[in-house]
Amino acid sequence: MTTVEPIRLKSDIKKVENVLAKKNPRDLLMFTIGTNCGLRISDIIALNVGDVKGKTHIQIIEKKTGKFKKIPVNSKLKSMFEEYTRGKSSDEALFITVFNNRIDRFSAYHIIKNACKAAGLHEKVGTHTMRKTFGYHYYKKYKDVVMLQKIFNHSNPAITLRYIGIEQDQIDESYSNFIL
Repeated sequence: MTTVEPIRLKSDIKKVENVLAKKNPRDLLMFTIGTNCGLRISDIIALNVGDVKGKTHIQIIEKKTGKFKKIPVNSKLKSMFEEYTRGKSSDEALFITVFNNRIDRFSAYHIIKNACKAAGLHEKVGTHTMRKTFGYHYYKKYKDVVMLQKIFNHSNPAITLRYIGIEQDQIDESYSNFIL
């Protein structure tokens, strides 16, 4: 499996959002959940309409860890949820295909990969890019690796920094400023 990278520039996130907005509101919502909540794709595609409709928090049991997770719904997602879930039944899958099946990881991967390519991004991307993008920008804003470690359920801060690409950024910066 190839290691993917976060989207480091907010302007690039906006480009991907614009590509997805022109294509399909479902795909834009999936990407926005990923970049604003930091959930794994397995947890995003498992959501039902009732998990988000009219809710202040998304509450799940993580597929990978089996741990309970409660994520506040920010204002951007709240308005998207209101519009996207209007007229839908609570027990309906949030993300469905044109054949009325729940979207799978493979389809989600292609949606994200193609949108990033159409937006002109050259990073190694995949569905995990959304989670790493959340982590990268969360860390850049708050500089709180311990809280991010808790959000991601990582065992130590070093794993979190390496995971979101900060460790390599710091190494690159130290090398660029070191000249003999």
